[in-house]
Amino acid sequence: MKRPLVLVKLGVTAMLAFCAAGAIAQTQSETLKRIKEIGTFTIGYRESSVPFSFLDGQQKPVGFSIDLCQAIADKIKQQLGMSQLNIKQVPVNSSNRIPLVVNGTIDIECGGTANNLARQKQVNFSVATFAGQPRWLVRTNSGLNQEADLKGKTVVVTQGSNAVGFLRKVNDEQKLGLQVIQAKDHSESMLTLASGRAVGFLEDDILLSGERANARDPSAFTFLPGGYEVSYYGLMMHKGDAGFKALVDGVLVAMMKDGSFERAYKKWFESPIPPRNVNLSFPISDKLRARIESPSDRAEF
Repeated sequence: MKRPLVLVKLGVTAMLAFCAAGAIAQTQSETLKRIKEIGTFTIGYRESSVPFSFLDGQQKPVGFSIDLCQAIADKIKQQLGMSQLNIKQVPVNSSNRIPLVVNGTIDIECGGTANNLARQKQVNFSVATFAGQPRWLVRTNSGLNQEADLKGKTVVVTQGSNAVGFLRKVNDEQKLGLQVIQAKDHSESMLTLASGRAVGFLEDDILLSGERANARDPSAFTFLPGGYEVSYYGLMMHKGDAGFKALVDGVLVAMMKDGSFERAYKKWFESPIPPRNVNLSFPISDKLRARIESPSDRAEF
């Protein structure tokens, strides 16, 4: 009967030690040191990654990830004892977001970026903030009903997106013989699909849902059945800065515990959002729910 009590005590001791280590690491963070010196927190935002990070009707960056990064900015200001903190916003895209984190141009990328093992070699990821699944979006009148119908046809994917790797894998394994167009961002990929230059657009389900919802006629586009491996999104930071990652993760975990994370999620995924007040009606998945209950930055592949 005594052994469980010992285990509980050890668990609490380990947790306290971890928190203490995190506090020490924060004081040694190069990112936090630089922010303190220049008085500026630099975030990277996406212009068309609905609903994570995108431009509203006034061309202002908004979205789920932007709200998370605002909470992080508030914590930085408190942690560093700063009366004022300037937030500098830098636009990034699928191709340059990782290089801009690596070279220190931005302190954190507040977009919709999938965490994977290859990317972890270059950058740090926060605990998971979303779980996405790559799927195909096609025009409703295309006559395409399944993946096999894409064989030999031209498709589009966003350059630098995690979906590029999935597309190569699917093309090779299924011997589809696809002709691939790589667009510069999701908006251009959607335009390529809408104009008929491509018959299919491969991207994570939520990003496709955002593009479809903001189309002139959302009913003109439909998903093919099925999808591929689930990937977890996170906020990207400079690799090796354990102190800054500890602060970021601490903010997100606290939000997950007090309910503010889910409130932010409902605001952007289950409520009308700018610029056209569309509702994506995209509730929290079981995969994300599990990560909210047990936060982790673990990548599956």
